[in-house]
Amino acid sequence: MKKHNFSAGPCILPAEVMQKASEAVIELDGIGLSLIEISHRSKEFVGIMEKARALALELLGLEGKGYQALFLQGGASMQFLMTAYNFLDKKAGYVNTGTWSQKAIKEARLFGDIVEVASSQKDNFNHIPKGFDIPSDLDYLHLTSNNTIYGTQYKKFPKTDVPLVCDMSSDIFSRQLDFSQFDLIYAGAQKNMGPAGTTLVVVKEDILGKVSRKIPSMLDYSVHVAKDSMFNTPPVFAVYVSMLTMQWLKDLGGIPAIEEINERKANLIYSEIELNPVFSGIAAKEDRSNMNATFNITDDELKDVFDEMCKEAGINGINGHRSVGGYRASMYNALPMESVGVLVDIMSELEKKG
Repeated sequence: MKKHNFSAGPCILPAEVMQKASEAVIELDGIGLSLIEISHRSKEFVGIMEKARALALELLGLEGKGYQALFLQGGASMQFLMTAYNFLDKKAGYVNTGTWSQKAIKEARLFGDIVEVASSQKDNFNHIPKGFDIPSDLDYLHLTSNNTIYGTQYKKFPKTDVPLVCDMSSDIFSRQLDFSQFDLIYAGAQKNMGPAGTTLVVVKEDILGKVSRKIPSMLDYSVHVAKDSMFNTPPVFAVYVSMLTMQWLKDLGGIPAIEEINERKANLIYSEIELNPVFSGIAAKEDRSNMNATFNITDDELKDVFDEMCKEAGINGINGHRSVGGYRASMYNALPMESVGVLVDIMSELEKKG
């Protein structure tokens, strides 16, 4: 039985994508070779890379607007480093909304002065900071759009004239935004787009080449842009599956269509959390994430019962992060409404047992 996959990452993928990917591992499009044994310089894979890059810009509404899409390696963790290497000349601002923001700040401090313009740490990151001042002399401002551990998500992004950088690893392609407000977006594929192994980077070309330092080739966005994201051997399988997932999303109706589905899933589970006295939400209501619903059980004596009910129903990956505890239901794009319904039915049934 296929389990209901609420894991925070790697993410659930659409069934049709899994089927096509599995077939391609045996043989890609009838060419007599496996996807994972063809040359990355072959016309077949060059076409895959070109399509993946084009789909990313198309879905984000950034075609013809001076942006380039890249598929790189090293995860979002490498982007913590690359962002600062490429853009931090003197001073940058960071909003600290959790573990991943803190990791990004740590790497950036190797390259220049870092201003923590706002933080929700004193409240264990249960909300998104608001109403803070942004210095006008920053090289860039860095945000994390969705925080998987704490279940918080930006609903509105701050207005600023300084370049805006955003880690969208866990909610890329999940909702409609004006993506042109960002100068750099990066997102590890394994949260909402594909398997682990590649990271989407969308960068505005006119922000490049402005730092005074020399940048190693492998860490230089300009080099990767010039080489059409093929400077070194790319992660062939991860790019291919990401391309299939983006095509699935396009065929579904793009971001507007998936946003509507994601809203329905989130409303279903948050309604249950609000109405069911056995559960309580962790994140502030106005900032709670549509991707990662975090919640606690109010009666510890019911925890083992709930865990067993989830196991019997085939629910996977529901435990909260060790730093927060409780539970976390990750509802990425490909998670079907049916799975959320199964979880909510169990939560409702547990109330009767209580």
